[in-house]
Amino acid sequence: MKKLVLAGEEFNSRLIVGTGKFASGEELRKACEASGAQIATMAVKRVDFKAGTDDIVKPLKDLGIKLMPNTSGARNAKEAIFAAELAREALGTDWVKVEVHPDQKYLLPDPIETFEACKVLCEKGFKVFAYIPADPVLCRRLEEVGVAAVMPLGAPIGSARGLETLPFLKIIINESHVPVIIDAGIGAPSEAAKAFEIGASAVMVNTAIAAANDAVSMAKAFKLACEAGVIAYEAGLAGIVDTARATSPMEKFLVEAMA
Repeated sequence: MKKLVLAGEEFNSRLIVGTGKFASGEELRKACEASGAQIATMAVKRVDFKAGTDDIVKPLKDLGIKLMPNTSGARNAKEAIFAAELAREALGTDWVKVEVHPDQKYLLPDPIETFEACKVLCEKGFKVFAYIPADPVLCRRLEEVGVAAVMPLGAPIGSARGLETLPFLKIIINESHVPVIIDAGIGAPSEAAKAFEIGASAVMVNTAIAAANDAVSMAKAFKLACEAGVIAYEAGLAGIVDTARATSPMEKFLVEAMA
C-alpha cells in the first residue's frame, strides 16, 4: 500500500485512533497496539500536564505513536487556540486537531469558529487538522488558509451510524488538494473499508473500538478492514463508474453520487 503522508511525515497505517472511553490505560495500550495505528488523538483537557506519567500519553509514547492533541471542549475559536498553544508547549508538537463544538448535546462542529481558529493557528505555524461538517465549500476555504488535512464527519460523533454524509464526502475527496480524514460516526470495520474504497486518505475511529465488548479484537478488525479498503481502492474496484466519460462537473458528481 502507498504510505499516508500528513504534514510532511509518512505513515504505514491509515487508521487514526481516539483515546476516550477505554476502561483503562492498559486496555488503551493493547487496543492501540492491535490496531497498528501510528497516530492517536487525545483531548488536551484530559491530559495531566503536571504529572510525569498518565494513562493516555505514556502508553502512546511507549508504542511510538504520533500524538495529535485535540481541542475538544472548546466552545469558540479563542478557547481552541489556547488549548493548541498549551498542547504545543507541554507535548512538544505543533500538530493539533481543531475541534470547536459549543453544543454539548450533539458535539457538532461550529464551522465559523472552527475556520477562525484554523486560520490563526496556521498563521502561528501549527500543523492543523480541521474537524468539520461534511461541507465541501468549507473544506476549500480551509485549504486556502493552509490546513494540513480536513476531517469531515461521516455521522454525528459517537453515533456509530456510518457514512451518512456519503455524497458530500465524495465531493470533498474529489475536490480536495489536502488529505481527507473521515472522522466521527464510523461504527463498524466495514464502514472504514468503505471510506477507503471511495478514496479517503485516512479514518479516525474511537467509540467503535473503545465501546466494543472486546476492544482489542475490534481494534484488530479495524486494522484489517482499513488495509482491505485501501488495497481495493488501489486495485481499482470494478463497480466504480469511470467519471472521465462525464462531460461536465455536475454530471461527474451525479454519477459518483449514484455509484
